[in-house]
Amino acid sequence: MKIAIGSDHAGFAYKERIRQYLAERGHQVKDFGTFSADSCDYPVFIRPVAEAVAAREFPRGIVLGGSGNGEAMVANRVRGVRCALCWDLRSAQLSRAHNDSNVLSLGQRMISVEAALEIVQTWLDTPFEGGRHAARIAMIDAPSTAE
Repeated sequence: MKIAIGSDHAGFAYKERIRQYLAERGHQVKDFGTFSADSCDYPVFIRPVAEAVAAREFPRGIVLGGSGNGEAMVANRVRGVRCALCWDLRSAQLSRAHNDSNVLSLGQRMISVEAALEIVQTWLDTPFEGGRHAARIAMIDAPSTAE
């Protein structure tokens, strides 16, 4: 699978480890940065990941930061992105099965690297259930009346 990945400085170490993990499993990974642990502004690196997923250049994206909250907020501002902030296997599984999330957000300061890798694998392996959830996804993706 083609996967876009990006982080700020606070998620850099896990991004590097996840990128390596994915490549070892045969995934094509495009790294949108950051490329060091030097302090930076996360929207600069997260928005391009979300835009690439929304443009369907990549079926999935992974974004990382200290908590993952700001990264999820930035990604979810891009139409067509359903970014889920996940902290355990159940949240990752449900974000795919019920919400068809196409971007995963992780917080390096919140979970161990081992947990992060397990979450990534669960998120990649879990299919969208469709059914009653499909109508809800259509509601999420519908244009806002405020636009």
